[in-house]
Amino acid sequence: MRYLQTFNRRLRQMREAGRLSCQDVAEICGVEEAQVISWEASDARQRTYPDVSALLDFCIKTETPLENLLDLVEPGTCGQFELPGLAFSNSDDLSSALDELEQEISRVQLSDEEAKLLRRFRKTTAENRRLILQILGG
Repeated sequence: MRYLQTFNRRLRQMREAGRLSCQDVAEICGVEEAQVISWEASDARQRTYPDVSALLDFCIKTETPLENLLDLVEPGTCGQFELPGLAFSNSDDLSSALDELEQEISRVQLSDEEAKLLRRFRKTTAENRRLILQILGG
């Protein structure tokens, strides 16, 4: 998701600048520390993203503008606040825009079951991974 491409780096920079630990951020967002660590993961395959409520909790409780965490402004644009599939002005309903953002985040977020399967796949031998991919047609 292009609006979250640099989220992991931005979150880490803000956390370090504010001298916050991953545990501190987890408490602010009401999640486990492991989730914050996965939000900041360098490897995109291991990275997850916060849901909208955790994202907003962080922004509100740390007085951080949302645009400081998301890639909202693309080079050469005027900086209008745009999210996937929508653009809104001050007169538009922010709650519907946040609902759409949450749907986009949910779309790219692995379910617990998918994450568990992926961890098990990564831990198995190369031969087993090859066989699994062969069975799946990959």
